[in-house]
Amino acid sequence: MSSSGLIILVLWWLMAELFLYSISSKVKNSLHVCPGVCICASDLLSCVSRSLSVLPPGLPNTATSLDLSHNNLHQLQDRWLVQLPRLHMLRLGHNRISHITAGAFHNASRLTHLDLSSNRLHSVERHFFQELINLQELLLYNNQIQWVDGDALIMLSSVQKVYLSWNLLTDFPYSALQEDSLSQLKIMDISSNRLSSIPFDEVITLPQNVKNGLYLHNNPFTCDCTLYNMFLHWEKSGFNSVHDFREEHTCLALRQPRASLRFLKHRKRFENCTLVGLIGMGDAAFTGVVGEPVLIGCETSLQGKQITYLWISPNKELITSSFNQTFKLYSNGSLEIRKAHKEDAGIYTCIAIDKGLMRNESHEVNVTVYHRKQNGEGFNTGFTTLLGCVVSLVLVLMYLYLTPCHCCYKPPQNPVPPNECSARSSILSATPPCNDEAGRKAGGGKHVVFLEPVKDCQNGKIRLAVSEEFPDIKNPKLLQLKSDTDSISSVFSDTPIMH
Repeated sequence: MSSSGLIILVLWWLMAELFLYSISSKVKNSLHVCPGVCICASDLLSCVSRSLSVLPPGLPNTATSLDLSHNNLHQLQDRWLVQLPRLHMLRLGHNRISHITAGAFHNASRLTHLDLSSNRLHSVERHFFQELINLQELLLYNNQIQWVDGDALIMLSSVQKVYLSWNLLTDFPYSALQEDSLSQLKIMDISSNRLSSIPFDEVITLPQNVKNGLYLHNNPFTCDCTLYNMFLHWEKSGFNSVHDFREEHTCLALRQPRASLRFLKHRKRFENCTLVGLIGMGDAAFTGVVGEPVLIGCETSLQGKQITYLWISPNKELITSSFNQTFKLYSNGSLEIRKAHKEDAGIYTCIAIDKGLMRNESHEVNVTVYHRKQNGEGFNTGFTTLLGCVVSLVLVLMYLYLTPCHCCYKPPQNPVPPNECSARSSILSATPPCNDEAGRKAGGGKHVVFLEPVKDCQNGKIRLAVSEEFPDIKNPKLLQLKSDTDSISSVFSDTPIMH
């Protein structure tokens, strides 16, 4: 190789090195340069309240969190996040976003938290979130959403919490919540919308974990017993969706907007609803009479010829068509308790299995068994208590006044002067026992001393005259009543005072 060729080769090599160095330096600087309109802290980017209408250029691609809330964004264009492949959290609240293109979240599959609250979205369409396979939290509250595509929710296979409150929804695809793709769903908040009714046949078949987090409060539901019993059962089941906002569950009486009633707090209007068997409800209540058959329905949305049914009793026993003589299981899933007893009451669980579709549904039924009232059982309890008191009083009076007495009387050795109110006497006085000729004590009988008008005893004290039962006493002395508190205790004392 000539010297000139060697020189040219060296020059080309030097130019290539310079070019590669310049590119690598630019890439290196772009990883760490933060736009002037944002605040960067390690892998966090905050571009809040900067009146931004587009994403600022030159964002470091190491960012995992981007906050663009309180700006002026109107729509999300295709591939607008392509420069941020590591993004996990995106906050877009309080903008003016009304449209999201099909490829807006391309290359953003790592997102786990997306906040689109307080924007101007009018619907949730199928293509909005089809790329977000790892999304766990979706905030869509305080928009203008009137319609939700059920397929848009099914695409969120990893979602746990969806917030759709404070929108304009008049309907909702509840059936989408039954899909296996939403097995991790914990919260679906559709409260504070314009829902006037609930498709109970769809809602009651939802899994327990979904109903526990299905927030429906503050909607203009029309008051009826089916609505009341469903939420009452959810409350008794301890579902957070009812427990956390108990007083916010309202319904409209007579469909009047101004007649909003907190039906879980003020239950007088629904006192008779708890006695109604709600046939067609998954979480229903049935009542039966002891000794009579009770038929329980198993309502399910599954349809087909390959559906089989199982029941689980309150004692956790599996009930099949060949269980025993106590139950009878019909081909349509209904369960009959042939002869109900009090111990048959409790929560029964129905399981419908579609072998063709490899699906199953379950719901609970609350069964109450009571004794039928007999004709004589309507006797008033208060009257019975009063009658018992009257009979007791009569027996006491008979004991006091009609008890015969055959005993001797021995006058006191130290008679009390007639003008002195003794503190040792009592209204009820008993004759002391005396000895007969054989030296044996005679039986002590009780004598009653009757009250006479107050004449000589002063200071409000009462004098008593000895009963005429003692004919041997020509000049009976007056027994005087104790005064003040001592007299009261003596009058009502159960222990006879013996002299």
